[in-house]
Amino acid sequence: MTLTDASASSSAPAHRKLSTAKAMVEAIAQEMERDEDVFVLGEDVGAYGGIFSSTTGLLDKFGPRRVMDTPISETAFIGAAIGAAVEGMRPVVELMFVDFFGVCMDQIYNHMAKIHFESGGNVTVPMVLTAAVGGGYSDGAQHSQCLWGTFAHLPGMKVVAPSNPADAKGLMTAAIRDDNPVVYLFHKGVMGLPWMAKNRRSIGPVPEGDHLVPIGKANVVRPGSDVTIVTLSLSVHHALDVAEELAPQGIDCEVVDLRSVVPLDTDTVLESVGRTGRLLVVDEDYLSFGLSGEVIARVAERDPGLLRAPAARVAVPDVPIPYARPLEYAVLPTPDRIRRAVLGLVSA
Repeated sequence: MTLTDASASSSAPAHRKLSTAKAMVEAIAQEMERDEDVFVLGEDVGAYGGIFSSTTGLLDKFGPRRVMDTPISETAFIGAAIGAAVEGMRPVVELMFVDFFGVCMDQIYNHMAKIHFESGGNVTVPMVLTAAVGGGYSDGAQHSQCLWGTFAHLPGMKVVAPSNPADAKGLMTAAIRDDNPVVYLFHKGVMGLPWMAKNRRSIGPVPEGDHLVPIGKANVVRPGSDVTIVTLSLSVHHALDVAEELAPQGIDCEVVDLRSVVPLDTDTVLESVGRTGRLLVVDEDYLSFGLSGEVIARVAERDPGLLRAPAARVAVPDVPIPYARPLEYAVLPTPDRIRRAVLGLVSA
């Protein structure tokens, strides 16, 4: 799946530029206009507009009956969203930080993810659960995790994580229209917010009108011939920075943005590794029992002969995310760690 392919479903060229946050809001607003069953609920999603601007302006446009600020009870409002979805509505419910999943995991996994299966396929749960993820801002161990591997490990939910504004809009549109529950995880570092660390790719071209990015299709955001870097979310930006830095040294990195954890686009990963013969997986989730190991396992199971060197991975070691900035950056998959891993692979 190429960048060109990703925009194939849009009805207009992407001449204008939006931040990732504004692209998310635009997708939700367009779906609310298209379908009266779509509504938004969660903590601070109304007048405040979401603490990471994920719902800014929706209250003014659609009113409090369709944009609902809720009490601080994740179990209650996620349960309410599940009930509404079961009855045919299409809620978009925000869990403020993904780290808070623990207080409402019964609703998420024993209800949202299982109702379709337990009903013999007779009941659908067409809802989107959004949450902010990611470290790098000294938010501490309880506000800095990604955890997409946790949701991916539990069957019954689709899991997506956009890295750029166009995908943020296209994946949100696809998630709202999907009849399955979709967990939509947005990294604080890609939202394009002026009060956070600047990311030059967090503002980019976004198609107007209807724009759909299929869930389960990865995107080769940079072609290359020497090593495949498979990653997602903010780490896509770090991988691209490293690829640009190493290109003058004659090291040509191919960067694959997974975009979707469930379903996982194994075919695109295999095609890329077939071109380069080397695989590095970069993941801001924890190292053990997670996405990085799953990607490598799928390559090893499907076609281990593609690899000319042992696969490598850069992820968060199995420790809580530290609050202290130097310690935090020591465990995150920073460009420096990615660079060293690439150099190690090409010299093997």
